[in-house]
Amino acid sequence: MAYGPPPSQGQGQPWQQPGNLWQQQPQQGSQHPPGGPPPGQQQQPPRTRPLPGHYGPVSDDERTWSLMAYVGQFLVGVIAPAVVYLGKPRSAFARRHAAQGLNMGLAAVAVWLVGLLLSLAVDVLIWAPLIFTAVVMFFLVYAGRAANRGEFRRVPAAVAWPLIKK
Repeated sequence: MAYGPPPSQGQGQPWQQPGNLWQQQPQQGSQHPPGGPPPGQQQQPPRTRPLPGHYGPVSDDERTWSLMAYVGQFLVGVIAPAVVYLGKPRSAFARRHAAQGLNMGLAAVAVWLVGLLLSLAVDVLIWAPLIFTAVVMFFLVYAGRAANRGEFRRVPAAVAWPLIKK
C-alpha cells in the first residue's frame, strides 16, 4: 500500500519544518535581529572560567568512569574507586570523583572496624556502623547522580574523610 512520495523540504506539516516556529518574527522597522542585543547595548563576551564544580565539556567516558567510582562501591566496596583513581589519572574530573569515592569507602571500612570492635564491649554500638553505612549510601547516590550529569558535588567531610587528595 503506497501513500505517495515523502514530502520534500518545502512540504509537509508545520511541526516538521526546519527551524523553530515558536520564535517571534521580527517586527517591521526593527533595527536588530531577533536574538541579538537591543540597540545601544553590546553583547557580553562568553565566560572563560568554568563555574565551581564544573569542568567544562566532559566526555561520556569520563562520566562513566566517575559514576563507577560511586556505583561500584555497592558491589566491590573500596576496590571500585581505587581502580578508577589509578586507571584514569589524566582525567581531572574522574580523578576527583574517584578520590571522593575512595575517601567515602575508606571511611566506611574504618567505621565498620572500630564499630565492630567497640560493639564487643557495648552491644548498642553495632548501630553506629549501620547508620553510617546508610548515610554513605545516600551520598553515593547523591554524588553519583552529579557525576552522571558532568558535575561535582562535595560530600561532607564527616562522610568522606579527606584521606586521599584530588
